[in-house]
Amino acid sequence: PPSSFNLASPRFNVRPSSLYFAPGLLYPSPKAVHSVLVLLPGTQAATMNHITHPNEPFPTPNALSAATTSHTQKRFRISTRKLPISKSGAIDAMTEQIGIPVPEMIFGDNMVEVLHAPTNWAIRFTAPDALDAVDKTEKNMLKVAYARDWESTREGTTQKIKEVVKPYDWSYSTTYAGTVQQPQDSSLALQPTDKKIPLELLKRRDPILFFDEVVLYESELDDNGISVYSAKLRVHEKRMLLLCRLFMRLDNVVVRIRDTRVYVDFETDEVIREYTAKEAKFEDVKRALFMSGRLPDDITVGLRDPNVLDPLLAVVEQKTEAISLMK
Repeated sequence: PPSSFNLASPRFNVRPSSLYFAPGLLYPSPKAVHSVLVLLPGTQAATMNHITHPNEPFPTPNALSAATTSHTQKRFRISTRKLPISKSGAIDAMTEQIGIPVPEMIFGDNMVEVLHAPTNWAIRFTAPDALDAVDKTEKNMLKVAYARDWESTREGTTQKIKEVVKPYDWSYSTTYAGTVQQPQDSSLALQPTDKKIPLELLKRRDPILFFDEVVLYESELDDNGISVYSAKLRVHEKRMLLLCRLFMRLDNVVVRIRDTRVYVDFETDEVIREYTAKEAKFEDVKRALFMSGRLPDDITVGLRDPNVLDPLLAVVEQKTEAISLMK
């Protein structure tokens, strides 16, 4: 690239996957760049981006309020917010704050929150907090299937690339289980428990009073799979369930599902949070789909559906916590 390109700049948003692992390609693919700063001799800096001004404003408070939907059930207020993909100024600020490049599709203003009004205790899910829980070291950085062959022919080059691009878990496999808001001067806190979410009660066909789905971020992992963090909730008269799910599939390498379920009992004001992490090798998952009798096209479809893949993955971590908010 031109010598004026600064690969360390947050505006030159490069993933290690595209720069580090692409066979025969040392420069980033277009998908890896949110914006590129081009400096030509005798000209002013120009920004190539999807907007006309690099510092496009953040959503106004009125816009945030208009995009927020709330439902009150007993002493709880359940809120969701859905806005378009974040703009350049917000993306740059988030990259600077978090310390790693963000996914191609980042919904930085989207939000899900469950608030207990009497105590002001709350649990919320946001994209910045979810991405902040991504490993920012090379400890858990996955390699695409063809990386080993590519690296073996470029032993000297790969080390130089590592020095330019900060390593991080570019699959965005966050361990995020929500951001808890504690009341001031309060001992209220989630505590480990042996209690289980009452699935039988949730299977009942009670009327759904409020339902929503919210996507926080999504990445195609430079055409090597998918990583998406989303939330889905439903509220009944006496209880509610919120499911926040990371679904990550790195083709020919690994499949991961990390679920955070938040159950609320509106009669007792008890909240149960259950975190379950599952994963399996991609080849094992594909073989299981084949052994189930699926046709090739059905296998392709199944690899895109976390609900199909979930029973095929092994549990690698699970923990349950609870809190009683009844005064």
